[in-house]
Amino acid sequence: MIVTESTFPRIQAVLFDLDGTLIDSAPDLGAAADKMRLDRGMSSLPQSSYRPMAGAGARGMIGVAFGMTPDHVDFASMREEFFHNYERCMTQSTYAFEGVIELIAQLGVLNLHWGVVTNKSARFTDPLTRAMPLFETAKAVVSGDTTPHAKPHPEPLFEAARRLGIHPSQCMYVGDDERDIVAGLAAGMQTVAATYGYLGEKADPNLWGAHSIINSPQALLELLVKA
Repeated sequence: MIVTESTFPRIQAVLFDLDGTLIDSAPDLGAAADKMRLDRGMSSLPQSSYRPMAGAGARGMIGVAFGMTPDHVDFASMREEFFHNYERCMTQSTYAFEGVIELIAQLGVLNLHWGVVTNKSARFTDPLTRAMPLFETAKAVVSGDTTPHAKPHPEPLFEAARRLGIHPSQCMYVGDDERDIVAGLAAGMQTVAATYGYLGEKADPNLWGAHSIINSPQALLELLVKA
């Protein structure tokens, strides 16, 4: 377990990134992109090819499947095809990371509110969170298009804090990408970098400036108990 020294003030709420932090959606994201290959008579790629780029959403999945970047003339149409595929399969193989269900249950015991701040658009966030019992106790779910800005801008985190009725300084934000930590710091929140999700090979969370680094949901719970 990786736990850095922390002097967290007493917090009242914990906010989480979604994909790669609370849930493992890589199997369904990869399946949506792989279907595009199969529909074109191409061979299937292993899930291991897609997984490292799951945190990058459509851009990452299309990049793996076709080597295509967002500046390609066909990218917009390919992205919409990917979105269509993903809508049809996004709850088939997505699951909470090991220890997340227990962590969320303990937040209630600790009298901490919790919510989600993700760059995933509401088109996908809303049906996905409605379909998973895990999110029944979430007090706020903010998507990438809920506000005019997405992370690393802090506005989505400010919006979540407003919905919770809690000052940002009394919130903790947990995420598995540098943009999560950048957003959390800009919002004046305590920040925790999660390394058990989709951390890319070149990513070094030690350079992100997070207040703490964890490699499991259980490690986060230990931080909260000590706070």
